[in-house]
Amino acid sequence: MLSFQVSLAIANAKLYKKAQQAIADISHAYDATLEGWSRVLDMRDHVTDEHTHRVADLTVALAKKMGVPSADLGHIRRGALLHDIGKMAIPDSILQKTDALTSEDWEIMRTHPEKAYSILSHIEYLIPAMDIPYCHHEKWDGTGYPRGLKGEEIPLAARLFAVVDVFDALTSDRPYRKAWTKKKTMQHIREQSGKYFWSEAVDAFLEMMVE
Repeated sequence: MLSFQVSLAIANAKLYKKAQQAIADISHAYDATLEGWSRVLDMRDHVTDEHTHRVADLTVALAKKMGVPSADLGHIRRGALLHDIGKMAIPDSILQKTDALTSEDWEIMRTHPEKAYSILSHIEYLIPAMDIPYCHHEKWDGTGYPRGLKGEEIPLAARLFAVVDVFDALTSDRPYRKAWTKKKTMQHIREQSGKYFWSEAVDAFLEMMVE
């Protein structure tokens, strides 16, 4: 009887291990697909130049610095990789425009977080990663979009990403302006602390960038 119970326990342990490995394999496959999606977005939006992967790496690093549990880091990375997935619904005539956008263009462009929500809310695996694509243009003082969230109404992942995203955008060349220096960009972010950005995220980010 004892030997049977031992054999059963061993068999169950092996099945559990196989099941866990299968889950891990599926997760890796999904994440590889997300990496591919992000590269397609970078190719379509010619001004990004690997922007997506840079901001994903920096956001995860900032989250670690701020003590975000390791179990949440994967969701944060996926959200960062897909932060502009909603731009798939924006016309090329706007997305690839080399001049500054008109007010009408901006009105359309500002719909991309809601487009992201429409895309991702139907994919169960990505629902925990949706905070960044949906909320990364919200601002600490409530003047952002699409919902005008304020302060801690903004999900933590989106608060962290917002700082990183602006840093990378301003330090990259655009058709309508040259890249800012790192010093100028960091000063701008410091000035917007408590206005556009969560001050704790700003402090941690600036500290991280000089380490």
